[in-house]
Amino acid sequence: MKKDRAGAGGASLFMDRRALLARGGLVLAGLALGGCAPGVSSISAVRPRRRLAPVRAGWDRVIRTTVGLRPYRPSGFVVRADKLDGKTLVHDYGHGGSGMSLSWGTAALAAELALSQPERRAAVIGCGVAGLTATRELQRRGFDVTIYAMSVPPDTTSNMSLAAWTPTSGLVDDERRTPAWDAQLRRAAEISYTRLQLLVGRGYGVSWLERYALRDSRPRARSEVDEEPLLPAHLNTGAELLGPGEHPFPTSYASVRTQIRIEPSIYLDALVRDVHDFGGRVVIRRFRDLREVAALAEPVVVNCAGLGAGALFGDLELTPVKGQLTVLAPQPEVDYGTFGALTPSGADDVGFHMQPRADGIVLGGTSREGEWSLEPDEAARRAIVDAHIELFRAMG
Repeated sequence: MKKDRAGAGGASLFMDRRALLARGGLVLAGLALGGCAPGVSSISAVRPRRRLAPVRAGWDRVIRTTVGLRPYRPSGFVVRADKLDGKTLVHDYGHGGSGMSLSWGTAALAAELALSQPERRAAVIGCGVAGLTATRELQRRGFDVTIYAMSVPPDTTSNMSLAAWTPTSGLVDDERRTPAWDAQLRRAAEISYTRLQLLVGRGYGVSWLERYALRDSRPRARSEVDEEPLLPAHLNTGAELLGPGEHPFPTSYASVRTQIRIEPSIYLDALVRDVHDFGGRVVIRRFRDLREVAALAEPVVVNCAGLGAGALFGDLELTPVKGQLTVLAPQPEVDYGTFGALTPSGADDVGFHMQPRADGIVLGGTSREGEWSLEPDEAARRAIVDAHIELFRAMG
């Protein structure tokens, strides 16, 4: 059965669909950061209203719409070692909407598995963020690495992602999780969170950004929520809850948290340069079957093929999740992001978030499981842009 997960690019968000505020035909329903607002400070006296530059949202400022297909597995990503005709085959794929967040961690786990092979030559299949970070982690362990890929940045799925720190976004169905997988996720997230922080200010397009979760109801404290979060609270900064009169948005509350932002066009190009600087090579190639993979000269093969792993390695669980982003012309004075469910009539399956980047103001988005089409959905595009036009027009 096809499912919809509201999100965009490589970062989908699970939306609360309750209609909480209706104004001018627009319903605004908010989200607590991290799902249950851990570390949200209480509101006492009203503080001065925060001043933020409104996004100049309008159809005349739209510069492009992009579509990407996330590699989703209901039981979560795969990091494990197999054998292929005497080779060590390491799998690292299926990150859903969390690839940009988790790739350093899963790459490190994959590189550790590759150490079981004494010879230090490796082939990496795929040149998106998973393949590039796996290559760098292998190089750090002394491997001579060749990447084999059908496409390279800027023509990878990773280039189409929103790319914020969303390590559990569109990642796994709760009923399919296991304790072993949960432990692997926590370790991958710990590694990635540290790696990304160390790239800030070094020309990788990684930075910190305030993101506002817009909502009309006060978020519940963690103690009031039954389910345990996938990741511990320390893998995010604390959130501050702003009440009526303390923020410029047309909702009663806004939870603000400082989170990592990644700019894909800068980030992926920087990783490609690093791969080359440390002796790596990229070969443009399509593999038709496992026999061609087994014929590679390298004794270690790391599978970072994303959705391609389904056909090439027989993973029937892999399915696409279609994400769509619309980009407005850049606006340098916008130095914050927003997210929440701003749902105009007839757009119940669309979630909404905004993130500024050097290459434009990115508006999301959709997250539709089982859809293979790379054609933009015009109805979703209109809903996304129109909702943001209303949101930023209503800013105080």
